[in-house]
Amino acid sequence: MGKSVTFKRPDGKSVNGYLAEPQAGAKAPAMVVIQEWWGMNDQIRGVADKLAAAGYRALVPDLYRGKATVDAKEAEHLMKGLNFGDAAGQDIRGAVQFLKKDSPKVGVTGFCMGGALTILSACNVPEADSAVVWYGFPPLEYVDAAKIKAPMLGHFATRDQAFPIGKVDELEKKLRAASVKFEFHRYDAKHAFANETANEKKLDMLEYNPKAAELAWKRTMEFLAKTLK
Repeated sequence: MGKSVTFKRPDGKSVNGYLAEPQAGAKAPAMVVIQEWWGMNDQIRGVADKLAAAGYRALVPDLYRGKATVDAKEAEHLMKGLNFGDAAGQDIRGAVQFLKKDSPKVGVTGFCMGGALTILSACNVPEADSAVVWYGFPPLEYVDAAKIKAPMLGHFATRDQAFPIGKVDELEKKLRAASVKFEFHRYDAKHAFANETANEKKLDMLEYNPKAAELAWKRTMEFLAKTLK
């Protein structure tokens, strides 16, 4: 369904990505999809395909420049080597701008590390029209809530060891104080509950939860229909 594309960052550098197009074609609303710390793999391409099947153009920027892994230690190493400010302000912003050439509205969504980057993008990508965050957030001191203009939907897991739910409460306070339009949902689940390959990783902190995933996707589709269509 998808194909490889290259797009330009605001600073002129090129980034590769995976673009899945819906039947409606280039004038459809669009989503930038941000990878987990594993990299641009089949699972995240599958998320783009799912969005395309629902009528959205979906672009996954290759933030790790061709690298991907199934090993948690290597994933952590790759994530720590990523400059988050550059990824949000350049790679993701470039992806939004690329889609905006044809699509009237463009949202951003991401999972785990990508969830954290989605929140940073909401602060640093003024062209984004909506944001859907899946179980991830950056260090809260980096969240300049006053800059967030797009509505935000968040899905968080109450038993998340990587991103503790108490911090989500703090994030909500920050967003409320800045009058951000947001809607957060909490699921009785572990980290990565919407990743259908989570259990293959054999890590105790990850667990696919089909019920929670289905509900979160239903809410996501309703939110995107409201904010992008």
